[in-house]
Amino acid sequence: MRRVPGGGLRERPVFRVAADRRYDMDIRLGFHGAAGNVTGSCYLLEANGMRIFVDCGLYQEHDLKGRNWENFPVSPEKVDAVILTHAHLDHCGRLPRLVRDGFQGPIYATSATAEIARIVMEDCGKINEEDAEFKRRRHEREGRKGPFREEPLYTAEDAQEVAQYFVPVAYDAPLEIGEGITVEFIQVGHILGAACCRITVTQGEESRRILFSGDVGRWDMPILQDPEKVGEADYLLVESTYGNRTHGETKSIPGELERIINATADRGGNLIIPSFAVERTQELLYFLAQLNAENRIPNLRIFVDSPMASRVNTVFVRHPYLFDSETIQLARVLKVSNVSIVRSSQESKALNHIRGSVIIISGSGMCTGGRIKHHLCHNIQRPESTILFVGYQAANTLGRQILDGKPQVRILGETYDVQANIERISGFSAHADQEELLRWMSTLSTTPRKVFVTHGEPEAAWALQKKIRAEKGWDAQVVQYKQSVTLD
Repeated sequence: MRRVPGGGLRERPVFRVAADRRYDMDIRLGFHGAAGNVTGSCYLLEANGMRIFVDCGLYQEHDLKGRNWENFPVSPEKVDAVILTHAHLDHCGRLPRLVRDGFQGPIYATSATAEIARIVMEDCGKINEEDAEFKRRRHEREGRKGPFREEPLYTAEDAQEVAQYFVPVAYDAPLEIGEGITVEFIQVGHILGAACCRITVTQGEESRRILFSGDVGRWDMPILQDPEKVGEADYLLVESTYGNRTHGETKSIPGELERIINATADRGGNLIIPSFAVERTQELLYFLAQLNAENRIPNLRIFVDSPMASRVNTVFVRHPYLFDSETIQLARVLKVSNVSIVRSSQESKALNHIRGSVIIISGSGMCTGGRIKHHLCHNIQRPESTILFVGYQAANTLGRQILDGKPQVRILGETYDVQANIERISGFSAHADQEELLRWMSTLSTTPRKVFVTHGEPEAAWALQKKIRAEKGWDAQVVQYKQSVTLD
């Protein structure tokens, strides 16, 4: 039995694939998200009569958000299963729509991913509702009339409905999910619970192994274990978020943070850090605690303005087997006296009336929604304040516009001059850079027949494709949106 909102109990759904479904012998793969861009991950695998989504993520680039409202490539009720690589919004964020519109199959994920994804989706649903209401009231104040989209993409209640379909799967334990189809989750770093997924399709005496990278993590980062060796694959889908770049070294992070914090405090400004609630916020607290302990920065008050980050912290505590040895300190970090978790919207608004310098860590990480927008409104025109980016900013997001040096930006319907100091620390990234992606691919024990380069802006994807061909001699192809291929 499964407890549902309101205290009632519901039986776990029974998932079935029609045994008599007729199918041809082709294996088809469709790229319906994160193709030509970074967000909206969604791949459709059709094999042995099954239709399987690998990820079902939200588009976050401003000019692509309309895709979130479009029809899925297959009617939701005809999708047999979803395999979720990890809990970031651009990989799980459309699952509430999929379920609301008719999907009733299993969603396979690691236990940590299932827990975090529920938190992430519910938070997104709540933000959807708040943003829709804010837009409606703004249109009323402005006296605007017309067919404005003021309905949320989905609600927090829609997101809660997804939980009943999760089926937790252990790492390195192949699971049969249909006739002649197995899936295996392999540790890949990136965030808590993240995995790359190997789907093996067997027809008669022949098998084909398709490896989906999800988002590849990095080596020697705090908190999580390093990515594992991946073994065999006939076909590889690899992300290319940083396919044309090399990150700064992790060991440079404390020094860069020290410089930025001290300079901002000397000016009497605030340090505003747009941050993802999963992993990035925990890493920031780790390094800030380290700097405080060494007396390298003033003892400023630190506010984590993200109820979601607070909930995610509890998931971390429940999954210590995923930590590396350095993370023994994590429990101490979360109890540092100058760190406050901001829960209510009233507490959040009060932060903007505090005198003196403070550090505010708030979501969303790309400034696409949430409380960070309000903190930007109060600080972006203050030359003494600093906006610090510690994560990837997708094309055409508010965060990317600020980081690219746009002199004016529009936030919550108003135009603001960008007068604050803009900083970036690239060493924080949870995504592998070009060299690390090649290092991860080198753990393959077989040469893939084909490599499909996905999840990257065009320049990054093409750079990685050329690098793979030059250094590995593998047949690599940059995929296009809605492209479909048949695997031999």
